[in-house]
Amino acid sequence: MFEPCIMLLARADGSRVDTSFKQQPLNAADPFTTGRQVAWSGADGVSAGLVEAGEILDIEDFPHIEVIVVHAGHVTLKTREQTLELAVGASAVIGRGTALRIEAQIGTRWAFCAMVSKGATPGLTSLDPLAHLSPSAAPEQQILIGPTPQCRSRNAFEDATTDLRVGVWDSTPYERHGRPHKLNELMYLIEGSVTLQTPEGSSVTVNTGDSVFVARGAQCAWKSTRYVRKVYAVK
Repeated sequence: MFEPCIMLLARADGSRVDTSFKQQPLNAADPFTTGRQVAWSGADGVSAGLVEAGEILDIEDFPHIEVIVVHAGHVTLKTREQTLELAVGASAVIGRGTALRIEAQIGTRWAFCAMVSKGATPGLTSLDPLAHLSPSAAPEQQILIGPTPQCRSRNAFEDATTDLRVGVWDSTPYERHGRPHKLNELMYLIEGSVTLQTPEGSSVTVNTGDSVFVARGAQCAWKSTRYVRKVYAVK
């Protein structure tokens, strides 16, 4: 049984992280059998970790929803309708039931958040880091330390069956007290830096180009001293 925690998945510079990974497929249909490195697997069907890839795969029916953020190499996702070329820093969503070809250069690595889903949501969704954002709710006043930040967001992908939402969010600097994280969340920092801290005093600083996963229920405080913009996947 995994204990909810904060897990750094990958650094922008490729340096080693302290997170423990287990090499295992998500299920019998997982196309990434030997390359899947799982850091988190929850009872609610959410998994997170890394994938090491370097081959061509033809998949008739992608078995889950997968959000990917490329950290090394290059991967091409092809369906009949579209082609996505993903270099380092690019991110996308592969929908459940998608028929596609995956062409990954040798040495390609991406951070992932995957979701088991009974409903089909075939297709590819590219996440635009420069997407136009709309005002969104700030953290609750009672947990803020200092001024209320200005926050904005935009969902690029939503799955009604699982309540998975994927998109881009930004915020002015702010600090808040720790509380149990309300959702499972994969974050990839497009810009800025944030320190996530536990009640025990340990902390993880996430910088531009880093990917981190925070499990639902993990005690997590937030401190950012400059503008932050991130890709998110929340469930």
